[in-house]
Amino acid sequence: MTITQLETFLRIADLNSFSSAANDLGYAQSTVTMQIKQLEDELGSDLFNRLGKTISLTPAGERLIVYAEKLLQLEREIHLEVPDSTEPAGIIKLGVSESLCYNRCPQILMQYRKAYPKVDIQLRFITHDSFPELLKKGELDIVYTLNPLIEDENLALLYKHPETLGFYVYPEHELAKKSKVREDDLKDVPLLLTSHNCSFRHMLITDFSHKGIVPKIAIETSSKEILKQFAISGLGAAFMPDMTVAVERENGSLARLCWAGDDFPVYSQVFIHKDKRVTGVVEGFLELVRNLKDGKVKP
Repeated sequence: MTITQLETFLRIADLNSFSSAANDLGYAQSTVTMQIKQLEDELGSDLFNRLGKTISLTPAGERLIVYAEKLLQLEREIHLEVPDSTEPAGIIKLGVSESLCYNRCPQILMQYRKAYPKVDIQLRFITHDSFPELLKKGELDIVYTLNPLIEDENLALLYKHPETLGFYVYPEHELAKKSKVREDDLKDVPLLLTSHNCSFRHMLITDFSHKGIVPKIAIETSSKEILKQFAISGLGAAFMPDMTVAVERENGSLARLCWAGDDFPVYSQVFIHKDKRVTGVVEGFLELVRNLKDGKVKP
């Protein structure tokens, strides 16, 4: 069993295709087929059901995925930590919430690349309900997320910092002139919300439900840019993280309502799996996150 075979196996499982995996990896299809046959012969089990051009994982293949991801994660750590070189080299798989990519994450990654030029960070957007399993399986090494405080016995919380959410409308909106806005003021206002699996939306809907208010939802989308454009056009009040609206607040195209209703506590948080060691390259990422001030990385 080799790392190359496991990489090929995982790519096939991800793409559901031997030919697509071969193209993606730069191999001839016969090479991919041979690697999987060797792996199946060694394990004494078929890893894929082959029905014409359609394939699916067998129960043995499903079980192998967990171990293959862990082994590849260990290989990444070996390349990062074992060599005697004072300059780490290798791959880190980072999961990040989309909201953190409007200004913070790009700044952090630019500074990180300067500090660790031989470390390749592979970025993946995550949701609050999916990333714990990805850390557990080894598909991610570290997660930088924006959510309500997450408590999970399988996760190690390395960093948390309070953040804020807000309601945004075009500046001439009647609610923009009010000194205090509460839930009842929004009961007839079209709301521009994030998608169903977003924790921000869940917090708002729960708050309205407790107040006996049925929200008037105009749109739900994972795109903060669409929410902002709808709000700028006067089509409703957008509810989203303040960090994602910095440009629009500065240029005056959106106004933040003076919210006096219930709080929506959220935090930027950094996690690794509880069994993973905090390596030097992970600590380097953490240090840059800790050095954030007013949403910017201090030089």
